[in-house]
Amino acid sequence: MRRLTVTVFSCWALAACSRGEPSASKPGATTSEATPALLAVGSPAPALVVKAHRGESLNLAKLGKPAVVYFYPKDDTPGCTLEAKEIRDLWKEIEGTGAIVIGVSTDGEASHQAFAEKYELPFFLVPDENHALAKAFGVPIKNGKAARVSFVLDASGRVTRVFPKVMPKGHGAELLAALSQGTAR
Repeated sequence: MRRLTVTVFSCWALAACSRGEPSASKPGATTSEATPALLAVGSPAPALVVKAHRGESLNLAKLGKPAVVYFYPKDDTPGCTLEAKEIRDLWKEIEGTGAIVIGVSTDGEASHQAFAEKYELPFFLVPDENHALAKAFGVPIKNGKAARVSFVLDASGRVTRVFPKVMPKGHGAELLAALSQGTAR
């Protein structure tokens, strides 16, 4: 009976380990990090000063005007290009709301400069190579790339809208609608 109990327990333990959960006792196993919580509506923007691709310094907590901070995975890829071009194509209307747009990815300054030049992007692109901005906003990083998440800030630097799972097609119009509704003024 005792042998049966040990055998059943051993089988149960092996089955639990094979479910893909990392084990600290396995060589090379890593524990998964908790998914960060996105900044919530009403939260202040992180008090970070960042440098945009054209050399401008931006203090996210003290912009003094409404803003969109949109995170995207990588410059010059199909989805990211579609999203950026839609924002570009709606630029006059977005600018008419008094807002600025800040695109953020883990690409470097040179990549952002080339991306902005190639597609004539009129808004700011900020490199986040060390993931400091993503962490501050609670944006998940996977394989070194930021998740596609957008935040709308009001003129006082508070989050008024969060888009947690952005689809590139149509997102420019979603951002314009959020800014036009006055939620960011």
